[in-house]
Amino acid sequence: MLNIIWISMLIIGFVFGIINGNITEVTNAGFDAAGAAVMFCLGLMGIMCLWCGLIKIAHKAGLMEIISKIFRPIVRKLFPDIAHDDNAVSAIIMNLAANMLGLGNAATPLGINACKEIKRAEGAKPGTNARLGDKYKATRSICLFVIINTVSIQLIPTTIIAMRSTAGSTDPSGILVHVWIVSGAVCVIGIIMAKICEKFVRR
Repeated sequence: MLNIIWISMLIIGFVFGIINGNITEVTNAGFDAAGAAVMFCLGLMGIMCLWCGLIKIAHKAGLMEIISKIFRPIVRKLFPDIAHDDNAVSAIIMNLAANMLGLGNAATPLGINACKEIKRAEGAKPGTNARLGDKYKATRSICLFVIINTVSIQLIPTTIIAMRSTAGSTDPSGILVHVWIVSGAVCVIGIIMAKICEKFVRR
């Protein structure tokens, strides 16, 4: 769908450029924007490496374990169906911790593993191949996990800070407090809405 949207925008731009006799300006603008995008990505790459390195040091220093200890009781309360399974709870916490530290690339495989652990903990029947069978059915716990993963609280919004720095911001980390407030509020609202919707869905 996105490919169709982008292609449509390009075609419309060229058509209007031809109609208005500004095709040269449109072409030049396209090349200039392409060059600017490459330079932006190169600058973003260096800053991202720096932030990821710092976060990796924090991880090695035990920050992940601290987050795990704080959120383990909360996760058990939010996911009563799998509270008995330490592996599933740990998988969820690892994903949440990665998201909080701005490690989106690491959070993705951790999220997939967490869904598998949740499904296993809930006792899904192995080998079910039906498309809507137990193996492929999103349970309440999985739905709640996906919501929390999507609106996760961002302690260190690495990507946004890097983009602001590359764009020339004099205070790229000045958004931290705002991000904490917004992401925290959205996370709470998402959890509340999920819990409300659970009342209307059978187990």
